[in-house]
Amino acid sequence: MRHTRSVSQWFVTALALGGLAWGLAAPEPATARTPAPAGASKTRDIGTVVDTTAGKVRGTASERLRGFRGIPYAAPPVGELRWAPPRPAAPWTGVRDATSPGAPCAQPVGLPIGTPGENEDCLHLNVTAPARTDGKRPVIVWIHGGSLMYGSGDMYGPDRLAAEGAVVVSVNYRLGVMGFLSGTTVEGADGLGLEDQQAALRWVRANAAAFGGDARNVTIMGESGGGYSVCDHLASPRSAGLFDRAVVQSAPCATGGTRTRAEAEADARRIVTALGCDKNKNKNKSKSKNKNKNKNNAHSRSTTKKANTPKETEACLRRTSAADLLKAYGPFNEPRPVAGTELMPLSPAEALRTGRFNRVPVLVGVNHDEERGSVLGRELAPGGAPMEPEEYEPAVRQAFGDRADDVLGRYPLSRFASAGEALATAMTDASWSVPTLDTARLLSRWTPTRMYEFGERDTPWFRGYPAPSFEQRAQHMSELAYLFDLDLFQDVKPEQAGFRDRMVRTWVEFAASGRTDWPAFRGTDGHVQTLSSDTWGRADFVRDHHYRFWKRHH
Repeated sequence: MRHTRSVSQWFVTALALGGLAWGLAAPEPATARTPAPAGASKTRDIGTVVDTTAGKVRGTASERLRGFRGIPYAAPPVGELRWAPPRPAAPWTGVRDATSPGAPCAQPVGLPIGTPGENEDCLHLNVTAPARTDGKRPVIVWIHGGSLMYGSGDMYGPDRLAAEGAVVVSVNYRLGVMGFLSGTTVEGADGLGLEDQQAALRWVRANAAAFGGDARNVTIMGESGGGYSVCDHLASPRSAGLFDRAVVQSAPCATGGTRTRAEAEADARRIVTALGCDKNKNKNKSKSKNKNKNKNNAHSRSTTKKANTPKETEACLRRTSAADLLKAYGPFNEPRPVAGTELMPLSPAEALRTGRFNRVPVLVGVNHDEERGSVLGRELAPGGAPMEPEEYEPAVRQAFGDRADDVLGRYPLSRFASAGEALATAMTDASWSVPTLDTARLLSRWTPTRMYEFGERDTPWFRGYPAPSFEQRAQHMSELAYLFDLDLFQDVKPEQAGFRDRMVRTWVEFAASGRTDWPAFRGTDGHVQTLSSDTWGRADFVRDHHYRFWKRHH
């Protein structure tokens, strides 16, 4: 089973296709939440000027934290540098203001996890660090999710992680058509978004110490599309030596992270055709003798359009505006780097299977109820409603094809309170839980691995949206509300503050040491830790998610 469902497939098709994009009265997009650090009213200038390799930057400071935003880590990829590998940022003189985040990378309208815009000058990062600069702090580089289509680093407020003792760096990188257009259409553009992230990691190695971080202890951390980016960094030889630990959230490396050349080329052809860049728009007139040989010996003229050469196609794309490129690419895609290239010789699955990956300690995890958000989202679409019991079997047959009878036998509607819950449970087990356990098994053969399952049942729902018809529980993205300050969700309940703090401590401790307070995953029946406000202990993961059933029906 090939896993391709990240946030755009469950969120875009469910929520954005209806309620969030064009139907319901949607709240303001969760753009940049840049929450004031504790004690922000008592600001000071001490420690707010830092000397980086390109020049000095001035940020902000509170009693506990310092923040630096909008620092360029690469040259603007505009003009001739559109679809070019990232180049070093130009140095500057004086002190550069670093109190506001840089522009999000160009992305379409459609999701509250995104910030729609056409700005291509976007290769910036943000640093949040403890106010005290004594000692060297572990560095966490946050790679935001959004299916490599949406989002920006500053949307995720990292103050809790920084207050716990980490230097946190969040990164903007090229998305969608700007970051992952097929290299056969535009030379070298197969995985520019990933190359941007690598440039940011080189910047971190060179500059972390200036912010109080340990440049020799860098953890890359990502969720969903960002998690697949972490999978790609594990597999890419060009990422070797750029990081020391990895955190993969809701992104099973065993079944995702790259696409084939054929898939990328088909995607590119669709865009080229939609823009009319496949045909020469100039009229090519050719004369032909009139077969009727009239007395004037007139010639008839025929007008044709010849297919563009590759160079003409690329030139057409390069002179196309960002707005038109985004429109042609559309909001419903799953771009990925291409496997079989110098950047990505192997897919993450093959790299993990053969041990040919960057071996660092890995924390990998999945949410217990990933697909509940997808099913619930359909209720918010125009004309949407809770799934009726009679709709369950057709939905299972559509999702699982010739395996449907077995799935219906394993997940009978009679065992669930609603059809929506039944479908979400089957989809979660098949598409998320099983491949994540496979990922942990592959990793643990070669490198220290910890696995968790986020299992909190009382999670925040999306801010400003109607209450769901059944509990969302640990749906896709829900763990982020406990690690970051994020406007997308309602507030975490006060009684969960201790649980939230424990999660933050766990992530920072892993960044510092590569360890957690539960055992490493070993063998085929390795330890999977449940993380919830009620339970912090070993999960019965194989039985709970019917692992053996799904492996028999692979």
